[in-house]
Amino acid sequence: MGLTVYSLWHREVLRFLKDRARVMSSIGQPVIFWVLFAGALSQSSFRPGAQSYGEYFWVGGLAMTLLFTAIFSTITVIEDRREGFLQGVLVAPVPRAAIALGKILGGATLAMIHGLLFFLLMPVAGVEVTAMGFVATTGVMCLLAVALTGMGYTLAWLMDSTAGYHGVMMVFFMPMLLLSGAFFPMSDAHPIMEVLMAINPLTYGLGALRHALYGTGAAVVEDLPPASVCLIVTVLFAALTFTLGTLVTLRRTARDAQ
Repeated sequence: MGLTVYSLWHREVLRFLKDRARVMSSIGQPVIFWVLFAGALSQSSFRPGAQSYGEYFWVGGLAMTLLFTAIFSTITVIEDRREGFLQGVLVAPVPRAAIALGKILGGATLAMIHGLLFFLLMPVAGVEVTAMGFVATTGVMCLLAVALTGMGYTLAWLMDSTAGYHGVMMVFFMPMLLLSGAFFPMSDAHPIMEVLMAINPLTYGLGALRHALYGTGAAVVEDLPPASVCLIVTVLFAALTFTLGTLVTLRRTARDAQ
């Protein structure tokens, strides 16, 4: 099982890194969003707490980087099925759980690499972090990377076309990101939006990132759910999406042979 997981993980990483367009889009989109939003709102009256909007949205940009990379990396599930590679793996004498583990870990690794590259924008955004804060933030990033990759992998496994998957991105993943606290805090949202944000698991992932980055006693995290709640929900989110990804892989359907 270990060799299978490593082989699929290695293939995912190399395949992604060789596709320059996919690499650039995964890191480029969050950077463009951050530059545009920070520039447009930096001089406005909108001040999330004691932060500038550029600093506030930097954490949202970090989550966006993890999300986009995870989503783009799981598109390979659909491509592998179309090319016949996935069918070859499915008939191999290896546990199907190893397939899910290898693919999800591969996508999560890529998301982590891009997320760490996004840290290069910290001085520009005015974000400061201690060594312990960096370690804690990296740990939360790992959980989010697994959660988002597992979610993307599950949906990609159930779909037959990349066009359909891109449609799911726009109607499911983007609203999930927009209602996570990446762009505006929950305390400033409309009551209906506040309810939607409260049931969005990514909201707690963003909260966990901010708690890890600034510390639980910082003024900028006073309006967030407690750090323990954010962390528990994020762990459960990662465990749930990983479990769902494994279950859909274990399920045998006629399409597996197509």
